[in-house]
Amino acid sequence: MKVTRVNGVAAVSAATWDSLAGEDDPFAEHAFLSTLENSGSVGGDSGWDAEHVLVHDGGQLVGALPLYRKQHSYGEYIFDFAWANASSRIGAPYYPKLVGMTPLTPATGTRLLVHPEADRPAVVRALLDGAVAAAEALRASSIHLNFLSAREAEDVAAHGGFLPRTTHQFHFHNDGYRDFEDFVARFRSSMRKKLRKERRAVTDSGLDVGVCTGDALSAEDWSLLRTFYLDTCWRKGSEPYLSERFFTLLAERCAHRVVVGYARRNGSLVAASLNFEKGKHLYGRYWGCDESHEMLHFELCYYQLIDRAITRGLTRFEAGAQGTHKVRRGLMPSAIHSAHFIRNPVLRDAVADYLPRERAGVLHEMEALAEHGPFRRGDEE
Repeated sequence: MKVTRVNGVAAVSAATWDSLAGEDDPFAEHAFLSTLENSGSVGGDSGWDAEHVLVHDGGQLVGALPLYRKQHSYGEYIFDFAWANASSRIGAPYYPKLVGMTPLTPATGTRLLVHPEADRPAVVRALLDGAVAAAEALRASSIHLNFLSAREAEDVAAHGGFLPRTTHQFHFHNDGYRDFEDFVARFRSSMRKKLRKERRAVTDSGLDVGVCTGDALSAEDWSLLRTFYLDTCWRKGSEPYLSERFFTLLAERCAHRVVVGYARRNGSLVAASLNFEKGKHLYGRYWGCDESHEMLHFELCYYQLIDRAITRGLTRFEAGAQGTHKVRRGLMPSAIHSAHFIRNPVLRDAVADYLPRERAGVLHEMEALAEHGPFRRGDEE
């Protein structure tokens, strides 16, 4: 097998790349990655420089690992700022480092893209060996494979050399619900009443609320999605990473993957959540509005999307990073897997000592949060 590196997905045809991308991750597709790269949302001065690892066997592309050389730790959502500080204290530069994930996208997905007919263990080993070789060649301190699927976490563990890490997010898992009312019927009585009160507040607002795909959006709608995104960034005091051209290209290339929870007044968007769907998975990403209404955020970011997931028989809805308020709305703590290769032995030993204790704390927190979930236990009402 031959291992190479390229500085962008443009080096590979969309059809060839997507033959490796799997069935449930829209963010691993050529269209989404090229939208990030071509829009300037990554590359340039963003601090995300593509160093994708490719594996060919007999001239055929059989594996790919989207990998980025980084000069900072922003936009990753698996936080390692403390590691960077520790590295600085021992006199070892932490940047550049290599990150394997879709930039700016805290969603579980495919990191190790392998052709379905290839020898998976051999290709995975070649990809990971290629990443380690890239770290050495680029003098990167470390490799961080973030938001791995459970299967990929096992693949990386089998390779050796990478330290496993567990964090958590809040996800909806479809337990075979017939419809949204069946989902709510499994809540405790007090939680059912609160949820229905929240939804009633939105109904009473007089807004037209629903869900549509990106193909149904007008040019004005797409422009407003960009405006809402900027407004949310400014309110949170965060930098808007996604450029205006990103939204233009997203409409052209990825509209069929986009799902929007919308609120309209007189036909015009006044609030929306931007989500992505592929296969059996739905992913929440951004939200914004130019009218403030009680409970509208919960309706467009959670309830409309949970309803869609149930109606379409999807298995999982990831409602984005952070937010313990999601628990009482049926989005439960779910483990997030990452794996980390650290070249400096002193830093590696320190992190290796810390991670098992962090994992124990994370699992304890997940159990405690689950206790506050809305679902009935036994004969409880």
